[in-house]
Amino acid sequence: MSRPVRDVPARPELLLPALEAALSGTGPAVSPGPVDGREVPNGIAVVVQTSGSTGDPRAVLLSASALRASAAATEARLDGPGRWLLALPVHHVAGLQVLVRSVLAGTEPVATTAGPFRASAFVAAAAAMTGPGPRYTSLVPTQLVRLLDDPAATTALAAFDAVLLGGAATGPDLLDRARAAGVRVVTTYGMSETCGGCVYDGRPLDGVSVRLDTEGRILLAGPVLADGYLGRPDLDADAFVQVDGVRHLRTTDLGAWSGDVLTVLGRADDVLVTGGVKVPPGPVESVLAGLPGVGEVCVVGIPDDEWGQLVVAVVVPRSGATPPTLADARAAVTDRLGATHAPRHVVVTDSLPLRGPGKIDRRAATLLAARHLERNSP
Repeated sequence: MSRPVRDVPARPELLLPALEAALSGTGPAVSPGPVDGREVPNGIAVVVQTSGSTGDPRAVLLSASALRASAAATEARLDGPGRWLLALPVHHVAGLQVLVRSVLAGTEPVATTAGPFRASAFVAAAAAMTGPGPRYTSLVPTQLVRLLDDPAATTALAAFDAVLLGGAATGPDLLDRARAAGVRVVTTYGMSETCGGCVYDGRPLDGVSVRLDTEGRILLAGPVLADGYLGRPDLDADAFVQVDGVRHLRTTDLGAWSGDVLTVLGRADDVLVTGGVKVPPGPVESVLAGLPGVGEVCVVGIPDDEWGQLVVAVVVPRSGATPPTLADARAAVTDRLGATHAPRHVVVTDSLPLRGPGKIDRRAATLLAARHLERNSP
């Protein structure tokens, strides 16, 4: 049995009724992207495009049962069903899930105004949320930085019962800053293939299991897994694997356990090799993010004849602050991780290139850093 897919413009007021029909089975599957006219298995409710951060964009098949399991597990981990503020684009899974959770909770989400994200628009949307029950929102780190830089937005954000934060790695300094301001941040890890976040604050949601393979890659299992990719059985076979008789998603991310808490180290193919030593960017970024004056940071590798790759930190200064010097950056990283991990250059920029909802485009950041070093070479 199959059902058609209906393309719906990525606008909340149009997607909400379409999602309600798709989840209940009274309407066709929904896609906020161009797949109209295609057929999908009968249980599929949503077709969502990945951001393309792992290669070419893919159309992911999410069943109604998987979306319901994800929403129920989120409610169980938080304070139950609630009202949501939508601040993310709905053609990506994180924004789409705000709508799905609202539909299943029987609540009406409030969206920020269309266009670039602004702290003032968030404040206005938060003020428009009325009625009883918990209040939630979902953000990416770049948005959180902008809200914390605005006193009125920080006050509005602190009134939420939970702020889900995902889409990209978050430095400990940003988390400390948010929590010191009274913001109830819940870090999330997941992807389109898991209906969005499925690990909250390093611990799997109910029904989700996490394991690491022999290479340290993260494998995820549970009722939130996608059925596969639209028209790409070759990708299905590569991404979804059987381990001990259980279907798992084999992610491209490396992880480590700290007790029962999962730490995501970053993508396996982002690991740099400098002087013959493997350097994952994540731990270096965490150290640098804690330095005074750092708003955001991305660590990339620039080809070098002597070292293979040079470790380079691309830094966005905090508003009105002075970024750290190269000497300060090297000293901090050397003290925590060793000299091999320390950056050889610090490149200061106004903003990091992004792909998708808050995901850093590392290829573009690498090109930005390489051009900067080329222009400033002696």
